[in-house]
Amino acid sequence: MRAQLERFLLAPAAARPFAALRIGLAAALLGQALQVAPMFLAFYHHGGLLRGSLMDAFAPTHLPPLGRLAPTLAIDGAMESLVLIVCGLLYVGSLVSMLVGWRTRAVTCSAWLLHWVFTSLAPHTNYGVDAFASVYLFYLLWAPAGAALSLDRRAGRASDRPRESSRLLLRVMQVHLCVAYLFSGVEKASGEQWRDGEAIWRSLTTQGYGAFDFTWLAQVPLLAVLAGWSVLVVEIGYPLFIWPRRTRRLWIAAVVAMHAGIGIFMGLHVFAAVMIVLTVSLFGVSAEPEERDQSAQQSTPRAGSLAT
Repeated sequence: MRAQLERFLLAPAAARPFAALRIGLAAALLGQALQVAPMFLAFYHHGGLLRGSLMDAFAPTHLPPLGRLAPTLAIDGAMESLVLIVCGLLYVGSLVSMLVGWRTRAVTCSAWLLHWVFTSLAPHTNYGVDAFASVYLFYLLWAPAGAALSLDRRAGRASDRPRESSRLLLRVMQVHLCVAYLFSGVEKASGEQWRDGEAIWRSLTTQGYGAFDFTWLAQVPLLAVLAGWSVLVVEIGYPLFIWPRRTRRLWIAAVVAMHAGIGIFMGLHVFAAVMIVLTVSLFGVSAEPEERDQSAQQSTPRAGSLAT
C-alpha cells in the first residue's frame, strides 16, 4: 500500500496534462475576453453600468476599491479608461502568449494577476467560471506548463523531463476538481429542485439563460426529472468513477456531454469550455512518461487501478 501510495503521489509525471490545461484555459479565456470586449468599459469603468461609489460598494472588502485609489492616483475618467484598456490589452497578450507557450511562467503569472484584478473590479459580473479560472491559473504558476507543446520547449527554455513534483501537483489539481464536483452535487441533492426536475425547467426556460424554446418540456416532466437526476449522478459520482480505468472514459464523456449541454442550451459557453478543459486535460491526457506509455500498451491494466 505504501509503494502504491508513493507511486500515486510521487511517480515522475510528464508535462502533457499541464500543457493541455494551459492551451485550453487560455483559449477559453480569450473567448471570454472576446465576449466582454464590446461591454468592456461598461463593466469596469466608474462611468459604466454601475457608477462611482455604487461600483465600489460591490468591491471585495479586503481590497481597496479603485474609487478610493482614483483620487490618490489623480485618475480622471479619460485616464481611467486608458488604464483599463492597457490592462485589458496586457491580459489578452498574456493569454495569447500562454496559448503558444512563450515565456510561459511569466505570462501565466501576468494572466492570473490581471484576471484577479478584473474580477475584483467588477465582482457583480463574476460567476463560477471566474473562480475556477483563477484557481487553475494559480496552479499553472507552479506547473511545468511550458515543457510540452510550446515555443519555450522548441527554444530549449523548458525541459520535458518527468518530475515527481509534477505528479504531486497534478494530484492536488485532480483532487481539488473532484471535491468541487462532489460538493456541487451534494448541495444540489440536498434540495428538491434537482430531484423533481424544477431546476432543469428553470434553467432552460428562464429569460436570459434559455437559448431555445423548451416550454414543451411541461408536457413531459419526466424528462426534466431524469435530466436532473443525471446531473446529480455525474457530479456526485465524479470522484468515484473518474479514477478507475474502466469507468474513466465513460465519466469524462458524461462530464463533457453535461457541460456541452449547458453551453448550448443555456448559453454559458465559457463556463462549459473551462469545465470541459479541466476534466479532459487533468484526467483525459496521460501524464505517464513515453516509455511507460509504450509498456502499458503491451500489458492489460488491472481493473480498478488508479488514474495515470
